[in-house]
Amino acid sequence: MNYATIKPCDVANGPGVRVSLFVSGCRNHCKNCFNRETWDFAYGKPFTSEVEEKILSLLSPSYIKGFSLLGGEPFEPENQAGLVSFVERVRSTYPEKTIWCYTGYELEHLLRGEKGDLSITLRILRCLDVLVDGRFVEELKDLSLRFRGSSNQRLIDVKKTLQTGNIEFWDGTKEW
Repeated sequence: MNYATIKPCDVANGPGVRVSLFVSGCRNHCKNCFNRETWDFAYGKPFTSEVEEKILSLLSPSYIKGFSLLGGEPFEPENQAGLVSFVERVRSTYPEKTIWCYTGYELEHLLRGEKGDLSITLRILRCLDVLVDGRFVEELKDLSLRFRGSSNQRLIDVKKTLQTGNIEFWDGTKEW
């Protein structure tokens, strides 16, 4: 798996100051995607154990509130295989920090196993606090929306959703 970039102080992709990883590879190809270069699975640099250690180190300061995973597309099967153990490590190392993930796929499709091995998908989902799901749709672009680009995208409270079996939305008031 390759990654495009690591942002050590990101304030746009979740609440508070976060560390963000942008993976390479996406088959969604949304019109006017802000990160088109990450469509190519070969773009960027290899995601190595050294890169994992760097991210874990960047997450250590108390002012860092969490980790955000974007792309490209984290839930492409090739990327899931490269991310699952790392996301589990982030969760176990920093249980007090939130993990957000952005995907162009809808949660219902992920839960049906339509994007790779369902057991791996579930392992990743169980580590997440919030999933921002749905493709970016240019015609639904709304700059007033918090933490997403178009009005079809949802901010899902993953832990509640997995607990209840119903889609539960993150309302922005939950303190972690």
